[in-house]
Amino acid sequence: MIDKPTVGGLKNKVGASVPTLFFLLCMVSTTFGQTLSESLTAFYQQLPQNARISIATQSLLDSSQSFYYRADERVPSASVIKLPIMLEAMERVKAGMLDLDEIHILTNSEKTGGSGVLKTYSHRSRVSYRDLLRLMLIYSDNTATNIFINELGRDAINQRIRSIGLTKTQLNRVMMDTLAARQGRENYVTTREMNELLEKIYRKQVATPELCDQMITILEQVEDTKSIPSLLPKGTVVAHKTGTLSYVRGDAGIVYARSGNQLRPFLLSVFVEGVPTAEAERIIGEVALRCYTYFAQP
Repeated sequence: MIDKPTVGGLKNKVGASVPTLFFLLCMVSTTFGQTLSESLTAFYQQLPQNARISIATQSLLDSSQSFYYRADERVPSASVIKLPIMLEAMERVKAGMLDLDEIHILTNSEKTGGSGVLKTYSHRSRVSYRDLLRLMLIYSDNTATNIFINELGRDAINQRIRSIGLTKTQLNRVMMDTLAARQGRENYVTTREMNELLEKIYRKQVATPELCDQMITILEQVEDTKSIPSLLPKGTVVAHKTGTLSYVRGDAGIVYARSGNQLRPFLLSVFVEGVPTAEAERIIGEVALRCYTYFAQP
């Protein structure tokens, strides 16, 4: 039987009162001498049986340093599907088919519930596509997302997804379409494919180098910090997109780990199903800390 790691046994509320450095020191003590695979396998094997976790992580300096668990399993994407929507928007900018400074006239019929602030805007408010893009990612605004889906086209977004080699990620519905979800028309991603998408943005292999930089800058400003960033050392930069539904919590991002003055960035996508949101956030945070501890080693 594998002993339960020290950090894994802490209660959900730990972290609000204990400095992140304490967590990092604890994690170093539990992972010293372990490979990445040993550390993460020991962690997921002690999770409750009802917790279904998918993990994909990889160093951006050495691709051989990686770990995958259920990484090719399709999982409900929640708002993480907004990453490929962002990509299609930026590809349209590159092609001269979308001007981010153009103004969109918001109508009441476009507003939808869930996360975001556009639903509170007045009818016929003027919003630039640049702001719509930022709202979609930083505040996970569902109204902004649906505007992009409707204007870019679901088929075009899915074709873009296929064109970069992602075979399992699929946009099947707009945000907050509960009827479609009940009928089984869900949006799907895999953790491996979200890492692949983020790596292409990081390495400037899509859109243009400048647009890739803009995408990363937007993702660095995401307001939801309850999952991947939650236990990392203060000041750690994370370019990521989260997603939450009652039955799934996910996060996919680029983590800029540090060893002294040297950056050691890595990719990390984690989805957790079958447990309450707060528990899923704790699990994702602990996976992220284990990965950070490993990749930040000199």
